[in-house]
Amino acid sequence: MFPNLKELYLSDNHFNGTIPPSLCNIKDLSLLSLNTNHLHGEFPQAWSAWRNILVVDVAQNNLSGNIPSSMGVPSSLVMLKMNNNNFGGKIPSSMFHNCTALRSIDLGDNRFTGSIPLWTRITRSNASSKLQMLRLRSNSLSGHIPHILCYLPSLHIIDLGDNNFSGTIPKCLFHLTSLVHGTSSSGKPYDNVTYPQQTTLTLKGRELVYDTTLGLVCSIDLSSNKLEGEIPEEITSLIELGTLNLSRNHFNGNIPSNIGNLIKVETLDLSNNNLSGVIPQSLSSLTFLSHLNLSYNNLSGRIPTSNQLQAVNEASIYMGNPYLCGFPLLTKCVGDNTPSPMNQGDDGRDHKDKDDIGKLGYYVSVTLGFILGFWGVCGTLLVKHSWRYAYFQFFDHIKDKVALAIALKVARFRRRS
Repeated sequence: MFPNLKELYLSDNHFNGTIPPSLCNIKDLSLLSLNTNHLHGEFPQAWSAWRNILVVDVAQNNLSGNIPSSMGVPSSLVMLKMNNNNFGGKIPSSMFHNCTALRSIDLGDNRFTGSIPLWTRITRSNASSKLQMLRLRSNSLSGHIPHILCYLPSLHIIDLGDNNFSGTIPKCLFHLTSLVHGTSSSGKPYDNVTYPQQTTLTLKGRELVYDTTLGLVCSIDLSSNKLEGEIPEEITSLIELGTLNLSRNHFNGNIPSNIGNLIKVETLDLSNNNLSGVIPQSLSSLTFLSHLNLSYNNLSGRIPTSNQLQAVNEASIYMGNPYLCGFPLLTKCVGDNTPSPMNQGDDGRDHKDKDDIGKLGYYVSVTLGFILGFWGVCGTLLVKHSWRYAYFQFFDHIKDKVALAIALKVARFRRRS
């Protein structure tokens, strides 16, 4: 009925049923927005007929089945949002072979299995690869994190949390140019696309919805997986990172000593791992840090102190580390509140000096009080004749008044009796 239709917005409604395959007959469709409805069934297999498609958003529905293998055909695709559905199976390896224009992929909160496919054409042409966000959170994906992700220069949001990934973190992370030199999209819309993208990210310990500011977010979330080994020192070269969440894995070894290089990090969560050693002193130099969690590891030694750490310091962020000590924990470090003999001697002399000064002040105040109080009055009466006469006359007058009042009271009492 509408063969020349360019954009179709039907999001945020109560549509149900399946996506009609006839939509694929709209050859020049560039934008399809069906998110937040009650659609079910499979995604149309023939969507490769969309020659100029830029945006496909079918998020937050009840769609199921596998992703059509033909999905890799539309080379113009810029944004793909299929999150919060019931899609399953493996992510087809042919999915992005031809999609070198892709900026954003959100397949989170589904039931995908298998490993991350090797997107050969994207990574081989990494100079032109424009992928900025990869969100595969809350699926059942497994295998290792592929090294090819390191060679996507525009990638600044990586969310692989809540899956079954294993192995170690690739050490090639310093190739993520946008996280090293700050060449992210800076909040600008994707080329030729003005679609208002909304994405939910777990930052600062809670889920937050980002839209116009998504291009400013720099985040790596690998939480709730089965990753192991040491946290690579190379991760500290990603100075543009605002969020680093590696919690609920099996990492061991020490926290990288140069963790303080992440000067823009606001959220750092390394909790529920097997990390050991001391907390690096460089952590205290993170001036933007507002959410920190190091709980349930095997860390030891004194907790670093700084003005910034005091702003976020709560005992809960260090709990589960029985060998940590110092503020804000109740466990004191060795040497706390135990002055040396030299200090003890100094303190004794200080206390003695203070006592002597206090006694001297007491005697001086008593003497001055006596002089001013007693001799200030009595001395004046002895020297000044008129004042002495008036003083005693005043008391005589008071005595006469009192005697008269008593005599009158006695006389009245006798009359009544």
